[in-house]
Amino acid sequence: MSIKSREDLLNKQAEVNEQIKSYTCRVLVCSGTGCIASGAQKIYDEMARLCEDIDGVTVEMQKDVPHVGVIKTGCQGLCELGPLMRIEPYDYQYVHVQPEDCKEIVERTVLEGKPVERLFYRDHDTVCPHPDDIPFLNQQTRIVLENCGKIDAESIEEYIAVGGYQALAKVIGSMSPQEVIDEVTRSGLRGRGGAGFPAGKKWSQVARQAEKTRYVVCNGDEGDPGAFMDGSVMEGDPYKMIEGMTIAAYAVGAENGYIYVRAEYPLSVKRLRMAIEQAEKYGLLGDNILDSGVNFHLHINRGAGAFVCGEGSALTASIEGNRGMPRVKPPRTVEKGLWGKPTVLNNVETYANVPKIILEGANWFRTIGTEGSPGTKTFSLTGSIENTGLIEVPMGTTLRHIIYDIGGGLKSGAAFKGVQIGGPSGGCLILDQLDAPLDFDSVKKLDAIMGSGGLVVMDENTCMVEVARFFMNFTQRESCGKCVPCREGTKRMLEILERIVAGKGAMSDLDELEELANMVQNMALCGLGKSAPLPVISTLKRFRDEYEEHILDKKCRAKVCTALRQFHINPEFCIGCGKCAKNCPAGAISGKIKHPHHINNDICIKCGACKDNCNFDAVYVEA
Repeated sequence: MSIKSREDLLNKQAEVNEQIKSYTCRVLVCSGTGCIASGAQKIYDEMARLCEDIDGVTVEMQKDVPHVGVIKTGCQGLCELGPLMRIEPYDYQYVHVQPEDCKEIVERTVLEGKPVERLFYRDHDTVCPHPDDIPFLNQQTRIVLENCGKIDAESIEEYIAVGGYQALAKVIGSMSPQEVIDEVTRSGLRGRGGAGFPAGKKWSQVARQAEKTRYVVCNGDEGDPGAFMDGSVMEGDPYKMIEGMTIAAYAVGAENGYIYVRAEYPLSVKRLRMAIEQAEKYGLLGDNILDSGVNFHLHINRGAGAFVCGEGSALTASIEGNRGMPRVKPPRTVEKGLWGKPTVLNNVETYANVPKIILEGANWFRTIGTEGSPGTKTFSLTGSIENTGLIEVPMGTTLRHIIYDIGGGLKSGAAFKGVQIGGPSGGCLILDQLDAPLDFDSVKKLDAIMGSGGLVVMDENTCMVEVARFFMNFTQRESCGKCVPCREGTKRMLEILERIVAGKGAMSDLDELEELANMVQNMALCGLGKSAPLPVISTLKRFRDEYEEHILDKKCRAKVCTALRQFHINPEFCIGCGKCAKNCPAGAISGKIKHPHHINNDICIKCGACKDNCNFDAVYVEA
C-alpha cells in the first residue's frame, strides 16, 4: 500500500485511472457545505440507493466491481443553484437537483446516456448542458480549484490519478530545499491570506534561522463574513493543500505542521482528517516520506471562532493553548513563531498553489496575473448578484468582468452601487472603479485591501452608512481588546455610526469619525486593528452625501435604516378594511371602516406590521 518512489506513484496513478475508465458512468454529487445545506446528502443517498438496485451495478464507495460510481465532490462553483450534479462521461451539469429527480436521472442519463434537459442551467434563453457552456464557469482560470468538483473529495487515490503528489516526488527526488525556495521565490507567489507577502521570501527567512526546530502552519481560519474560499478548498481538495505544506516543510526543514481550522467548518475538519490518515497510509506523510528519510507530521487545531485568530501571532498563541491575542513585533513569526520557533505561516490558498508551481515552473506561473501579483485569486462572490458562488480568476481581472461577465450582473437588473472587498477590514469600491484591476498593489491604492477574497456586491437598495455600521459592529465585537486604539476606538466609532442611522447624528460626528479612523489605522497593534476602519474611511470618502442625508435630512435613500423610515397610506388604494390598524402594536393608525386610514408617524415605531398585513399595497415607505 505504501508508495516509496516516483515510479510507485506513477503506477498507482495508472491503476486508478484504469479503474475510473472502467465505469460506464460516474455521478458526481456536489457535497460542499453550500450544496449539503441545500439537501445534497439526500441526493447522494437516493442516487446510491437507486444505483444499487440496478442489476450488476454497485456504488463506488463500496469498492466492489465498479460500473456506476456515485461519489461526493467538493464545491462545483455554482453555489446558489445547488444541489449540483455532474454526470460523466457525458459531462452533463445539472442544477437545482431534488430527490424526486434522481429516478429520472438514473433511467435516462445513467442507463441511456440521455440528458434530463429541464435540469440544465439556462443563461437567459441559452441552454447550457455542460460546465464549459456556463459563463460563470468557462471564464475562470482554475489552478487552486482545478480539482474541486471533479474528483472524489474523500479519496487520495483520485487525487493521485490527476497527478497528485507528483510535485512532492519531484521535490524529494531531484531538488534541494534551497532549489525549492528559489523556485517559489522566482514564481512571485504572494500570500493569499490578505497581506500579500512574498511566500518565497518568508520561506527563505525561516530556512536561514539558526534554530533547527521549525514549524509549518496553515491558516484555515477564514473569519470574514461571506468568505468561503479556503473552506471550499479544504472540503473539495484537501490533498493539494497538504502536498503544498509538505513541500514547504521539506524546503525549510520542518518536521511538524499545524492546520488551524474554524470550528464552524466541521466538514473541512472531517475531510482533512481523512486526507491526513490516507496520506500517512500511503507513505506520503509522516515518517520516511517516499522512502527518503524526510519526516513531516500534520496536526489539526480547531479555532473557537475568534476573528482575531486569523492574525498570525494570535493564531500561533491559540495553537499553543493560550488566549488568541496578537503580540508586538518584532520578533516576527519567521523568527519566533509557534512555541518560539521559526515558523512558516501561510493560508490554504497559498499552499494549494505550490504543487502546480513546482510541476510547471515559476515562468509558467508568471504568465498568469500581473507583474507584481502573479497567478490567480479565488473569490467568494455574494450579495446582490445573479450568480453567487466560488470563482478563481487571474490577478488583475477587473470588477466589471467578475460582476457582469462571470456573475451575470446584478439581481433583477438593479443598478450597481458598490462592492465590499476584503471583508470587515476591507473597503468599498464603486462604479468609477469597476475597471480597476484586482491585484494586491492596485487595490491598496483604492483605500481597500484584497483580504482573503470575499466580494459582497451591493445594489442601489443598499444603505452605505448601515454597511459601515454593520462591519464596524463586527470588528468591534471581534476586537481582542489588547490595545486601546482598537478596543476603544472601534467602540466610539460604532457609537457614532449607531447615532447616525438612528437619525440622531450631527455634522461634527463626521469629523470625529475620520479622526478616530485615522487614529485606529495608525496606532492599532495588529494588522486586523489597523484595517478595521477601512469600511468607514472608504464609505465616508465615496458616499459622504448619504451620511449627510442621514444627519441633515433624517432620510435614508435606500429605506433601510428603520428609525428614518416613514410609513404612509395611499388613500387611492386603501379600502378601509382596518386590518393595518388591528395589527399595529403602537396604535398609530386611525380611520373609519370603509374609509382611507392614516398613520401618525409621531407615535409609529417603524415595525412595518401595517405594510406586512395590507393586502392592497396601500402602505408605502418614504425615506
